[in-house]
Amino acid sequence: MSKTVLIVDDDPTQRRLLQAVVEKSGFSVLQAGDGDQAVAIATGTGATSVDVILLDLVMPGRSGQDVLEELAKSRPELPVIVLTGKGSIETVVTAMKSGARDFVVKPAAPERIIVSIRNALEMKTLSREVTRLKKETQGGLTFDDLIGSSAAMRPVVAMGERGAKASIPILIGGESGVGKEVIARAIQGASDRADKPFITVNCGAIPETLVESILFGHEKGSFTGANSKHLGKFQEAHTGTLFLDEIGELPLDMQVKLLRVLQEGEVDPIGSKRPTAVDVRIISATNRDLAECVAEGSFREDLFYRLNVFPIQVPPLRERTEDIPSLVSHFISRFNAQEKMSVSGTTSETLSLLAAHDWKGNVRQLENTVFRAMILSDGHLLRPSDFPQISGLTPAMAQPVETADAAPLDRLVPETESALDSAVALMDREGHLRTLEDIERDLIAFAIETYSGHMSEVARRLGIGRSTLYRKVREHALDVEQMRSA
Repeated sequence: MSKTVLIVDDDPTQRRLLQAVVEKSGFSVLQAGDGDQAVAIATGTGATSVDVILLDLVMPGRSGQDVLEELAKSRPELPVIVLTGKGSIETVVTAMKSGARDFVVKPAAPERIIVSIRNALEMKTLSREVTRLKKETQGGLTFDDLIGSSAAMRPVVAMGERGAKASIPILIGGESGVGKEVIARAIQGASDRADKPFITVNCGAIPETLVESILFGHEKGSFTGANSKHLGKFQEAHTGTLFLDEIGELPLDMQVKLLRVLQEGEVDPIGSKRPTAVDVRIISATNRDLAECVAEGSFREDLFYRLNVFPIQVPPLRERTEDIPSLVSHFISRFNAQEKMSVSGTTSETLSLLAAHDWKGNVRQLENTVFRAMILSDGHLLRPSDFPQISGLTPAMAQPVETADAAPLDRLVPETESALDSAVALMDREGHLRTLEDIERDLIAFAIETYSGHMSEVARRLGIGRSTLYRKVREHALDVEQMRSA
């Protein structure tokens, strides 16, 4: 989904001009003709759909300055870019103090406006990502921070919020990649241990010979290589939460010791003469059916009942496809901030493609797929061709040029230079030079016809990027399909 820009100006002509500039760069547009309408759109129902505001300062009735002050109170996170014909230092200072992110003096070049919008969105994304990381590292992540609100996730949130109120052991089940650790962090963030340690242990990634030392710790000299005392994960998580991921992979002998810790509330570090008391909230997770593992004898029945006091089952992504647009938007924003990219969203065809896919790797697979698509994309919107593994389409940046009879590229090149001269005239009928815009239009049309509509080859021959080519095609209102069949 593309980002939405709210244009606020009392001049309808100015609004239309700005709309054309903004939409050409892949953004959606809302319009407001005065300050009251702007505040209503930005703070009313559906206000969260507005991502940035272009605001004229001088308007009848409620001025742009008044709008700025109102939004600073009600929506301080919403970036506002001020547009005005008065560029005095006093005006700039006043607008910035009221919360404006940028200040553009009219008339402004389209490039200046778009750069300002992208910078404002990038700062907003960075700020949101910093806040999320702070919450995660400080144990403040809650269920309000989860992405998506599908019907399939509501029972998960309801159960998690209930389980967070007590120190009851929780077992989170679900396929790999559904976000079990995120749920565990949200449970801790909603509990009275929110500001305490959150320690994660992947039980399937620890060598069997080190499991006991890593979980319960050891004393100096207790075995060969034990050159210093080591606190185990249980002691590190004291007063906080210990998240045991992939608990079904824990060796049977360690399951016995884990059961004792849960029953007694104390650990026996290797080589220690006395046990150490620990106060730890246990949240475990697995992608296996532990009841089946118990029947097979690979998991202890008594430990299973001890861990499975409060089970929560997280649904796979294919059962919560309504959340895919929100998840994709979140990943795009995060990768834009982390990798300094400038993808503004996706096309509706792309969202339909992603919603119809069977995500065996769930949210983790979707995240990696979006990241790959952003690297492949050469535009501001992700298109189906940017997801070749799903759509079956060849990536635009590597799409081979093919004709009906599989002719090589050389056969698409004009046989003589005179063909170009006759196709793109430089002079008009009166003997004067034609405008650069007219010549450019004819040249692009000629290239599309010459190379049978293969846009990658057209862009390469013209020496421009594909995104630039498509933008110019739209600007000149060229019918590519008609020229391709000509």
